[in-house]
Amino acid sequence: MIKKKYFLCFLLYVNFSFSQQNDSPENSIVSLLTVGTADESHSLYGHTALRIKDQSSDTDLVYNYGMFDFATENFMLKFVKGDLQYYAAAYPYNEFEYNYRVENRSIYEQVLNLSSEEKKLLIAKLETTLQPENRNYTYKFIDRNCTTKVVDILNEVIDQEIIKKNYIETKTYREVLYPYVENHFYQKLGINIIFGEKVDHLATKLFLPLDLFKNLKTVKHKNQPLVSQNKVIFEANRSKPITYFDTIYSFIGVLLLIVLLPKKIISYSYFSIMGVIGCLFSVIGLYSFHKEVLWNYNILLFNPLLLLVLFFVLRKNSKWIQRTSWLCLGLLGIYLLYMLNKIHLFIVFPLMLTSAVVLFRLTKNRTEIIR
Repeated sequence: MIKKKYFLCFLLYVNFSFSQQNDSPENSIVSLLTVGTADESHSLYGHTALRIKDQSSDTDLVYNYGMFDFATENFMLKFVKGDLQYYAAAYPYNEFEYNYRVENRSIYEQVLNLSSEEKKLLIAKLETTLQPENRNYTYKFIDRNCTTKVVDILNEVIDQEIIKKNYIETKTYREVLYPYVENHFYQKLGINIIFGEKVDHLATKLFLPLDLFKNLKTVKHKNQPLVSQNKVIFEANRSKPITYFDTIYSFIGVLLLIVLLPKKIISYSYFSIMGVIGCLFSVIGLYSFHKEVLWNYNILLFNPLLLLVLFFVLRKNSKWIQRTSWLCLGLLGIYLLYMLNKIHLFIVFPLMLTSAVVLFRLTKNRTEIIR
């Protein structure tokens, strides 16, 4: 959904173009650009941008709301916290097309059926959003991104909220996101364990580029289709990545080693990793402004109490090894019950089974451990 390259913002050029377009909006062609998905984490969900081509002044610009700067101080901390500033930028269309062709990502264009006044108002609003005091915004995965920004500005111009999800499925946000990581097991696992309760809500928000692309085909404006023309600018020839590592089988293989090799160091390392991840989820839940990571019930699986179990093991405290182990097993049972209707049960079940086996084995062999 996010374009991670850098472009020069030709501000003087853009301002000149705006003035030309404002004088003759009937000569402007306004269109929505949708970029297809790719395999990198930043490109899994596609991208949305606006294009304004002014035939009278021979200008052709793309307005991109998915820009950010890797050089931002404390970039990762701000990204995790949820206050990383993204920004809007305008640059020549040929740069936009060239970069996505190089990345072998499909580009689709939908020409919008807007009046001259609506085009003029849109251009004025775009000019305003490019001003230094307005160009930055705080990115939110579902609520504020390159797609929602475009939807908001178009709805403002049309003066009605006609661009919205025109059918509410019985799918949650988690289920809507699931197909995008179908061939990327570890990204699928990571996304599903870091997201909390919010993404289990019914998906009512139009926030994904390809969803917007499909929805626009059915939107009507002034009793006419809002999209006057659909174009395929570039159709990528993408093949599914072939990898034996990025699959559930490699994941199960590692977990089988943990279960079948009852070495203390392996079990203790497993507890340490699971417990530390649970602590990380706890800190992120308190620290982050991203609503998607709040109330993360996956902490019942990645349980910080596993570190307490390990502590009592190292202290050779048989009584508390048993108590904390059974507590963790009880919480694991609650997690299983809660997960029965969740789409990601299948991919976390091997972890649940591994934790249960290692904990149960620990309660049975606690006497040997303290020797």
